[in-house]
Amino acid sequence: MTRGGQKESRDEPERKCIVSGESQPKAGLIRFVLGPEDMIVPDIQGRLPGRGIYVSADRDALAKAVKKNLFSRAARQPVKVPDDLPDMVERLLVQRVIDLISLGRKAGDAICGYEKVKEWLIKGQARTLIQASDGSERGKDKLRPPNGRETLISCLTAGEMGLAFSRERAIHAALAAGGLNNRVVEEAARLVGLRRADGKQVGDEIAGKDTKDA
Repeated sequence: MTRGGQKESRDEPERKCIVSGESQPKAGLIRFVLGPEDMIVPDIQGRLPGRGIYVSADRDALAKAVKKNLFSRAARQPVKVPDDLPDMVERLLVQRVIDLISLGRKAGDAICGYEKVKEWLIKGQARTLIQASDGSERGKDKLRPPNGRETLISCLTAGEMGLAFSRERAIHAALAAGGLNNRVVEEAARLVGLRRADGKQVGDEIAGKDTKDA
């Protein structure tokens, strides 16, 4: 496993983390590029033009890169780095995961709600179970991931999951098999590495209790 939680693949291109100096699959790294006015810009989707600078999808590693001025060293020139870069990357990854789940919902490959998720699990239609980090443990324990803990995503809050399903909050959700499922799993693994201990974003409220149809 990479530091970002990804399984290593020999077929996947590798890049070197500027903090550890180790090469690893790109899926477990965060790419950065030099933007306007020599500002370091996170490139979450890996599509921005320019030479990439890579850091493991790990909050401590990213904080060290900022503190030790490693971006300037990698860019071989003075650069500007946002003071809140770790939080910025976390927010971008949260939005990325939400957007991908939303795409799955629109395609009929993602559903939410306890009864619907339970039905998908029974029928073998669910490939990945998603449960809110702030949902009640008692409620979440009633549903089991289809193939053990590796098919469980639990790094989003109920409010964040709700955004993906156009509702206020959601506790239980599931993804069907397919390429989109794999993309959500990969991005969620990177988010786990950047997620703050409390798992909260600005404006989120910790859920008081679980609900059967959430």
